[in-house]
Amino acid sequence: MKNILLLGAGLSASTLIKYLLEHSTSENWQLHVVDQDLQMVASKLGAHPNAFAHSFNALDTEARKPYIEQADLVISMLPAIYHVGVAQDCIALKKNLITPSYISADMRALDASAKAAGIVIMNEIGVDPGIDHMSAMKIIHQIQEEGTKLLSFKSYCGGLIAPVSDTNKWHYKFTWNPRNVVLAGQGAAAIYKEAGALKYLPYHRLFQQTEFINVPNFGQFEAYANRNSISYLETYGLQDLPTIIRGTLRIPPYCAAWNALIQLGLTEDTYTIKNDGTFTPRMLLNTFIPFKDQRSVEQKLAAFLGENADLLPLFEEIGLFDANYIFKSEEASPAQYLQELLEKAWKLGPTDNDMLVMYHEFIYEKAGAKFKIESSMVAIGQDQRFTAMSDTVGLPVAIAAKLILNQTIQQKGVTLPVYKEIYQPILSELEQYGITFNEHETQI
Repeated sequence: MKNILLLGAGLSASTLIKYLLEHSTSENWQLHVVDQDLQMVASKLGAHPNAFAHSFNALDTEARKPYIEQADLVISMLPAIYHVGVAQDCIALKKNLITPSYISADMRALDASAKAAGIVIMNEIGVDPGIDHMSAMKIIHQIQEEGTKLLSFKSYCGGLIAPVSDTNKWHYKFTWNPRNVVLAGQGAAAIYKEAGALKYLPYHRLFQQTEFINVPNFGQFEAYANRNSISYLETYGLQDLPTIIRGTLRIPPYCAAWNALIQLGLTEDTYTIKNDGTFTPRMLLNTFIPFKDQRSVEQKLAAFLGENADLLPLFEEIGLFDANYIFKSEEASPAQYLQELLEKAWKLGPTDNDMLVMYHEFIYEKAGAKFKIESSMVAIGQDQRFTAMSDTVGLPVAIAAKLILNQTIQQKGVTLPVYKEIYQPILSELEQYGITFNEHETQI
């Protein structure tokens, strides 16, 4: 019997655990799950005979090493900053490892050691990164094998709310870490490549310079640039590609309204504002409106918004005009105050379903003519446990685990799923779970 050690059993691990347990008898697996919340783990494992719950400090090398030593495969669903430490233990004990997170420079530096240990450390095998890599490489390889020239690649993904649960003017609810949403795009400028030239997009313009796309049967979405798209030129072996951009999807008018929050200063996280314990959202908003006169906060915000004054109802909906609600903290950054409000306004209801949307656009040249391939995928969650996010993160991880344990995946070292022998069987099995791509090609 082969042992799988899962470190972390949070929201994104629900579908992963379900898959591993459903296949445990036929594949002869035992699943050992480690989390601080044993009650939550027990609710996910049930009374399955092949499942075992453990509670210890998974961040402590000495505490986790005995469990890693007994495992045939380790899956780390811990926060990304802890993956390298787990990887070092796996190398020392010669155990295969899977993480859904981006390959950091420190993780990449372990490649030679992992190969010497004869193990694979599979990274970026969730949804974004993960399914995005695999679905993109399938088409990129297809274009290359036909001897045609790829000119442009754009890729967008968004964790959103399903249409049936879309009940607010922002068309958004939290399906992922709220703090990450509030701070999205801050830090270094987004960088991408367009018509052979590098483009830099600073934070204060990020939600102004957007692109609209249409996804069949689901309508129009808006995309803003996400982080560093240039790094994917090497990842996909496309160093000479003239245009590449990766972005995040939202539903209009989210980007316009979020841009207004940025311009006001409400997403700032570099300083704190103290208050006397009577601080309200209305007072917070008034702090950032640059008009000192007798007009109401609503009137001053409308003047600030100018031609975008029609967005005023969106700010009312999230509670920014509220003069009765008292913020819990007596000192916080503007972003933290905003997050507190949004967590109330954008909380998933008990019957809400989330939605994951992915869209790729490829433009290539063949015999002097240009063609465009559009590839889109929409996944909708089943309920609060088996969400679209849980499905699209957990299923690729689980399938990769099976392929590694069955030795279908032979690669060693620090890697990711951009190779045909990895992505083909995973994409094929994902289709059995309804995670499929709609592809459409046109001449342009």
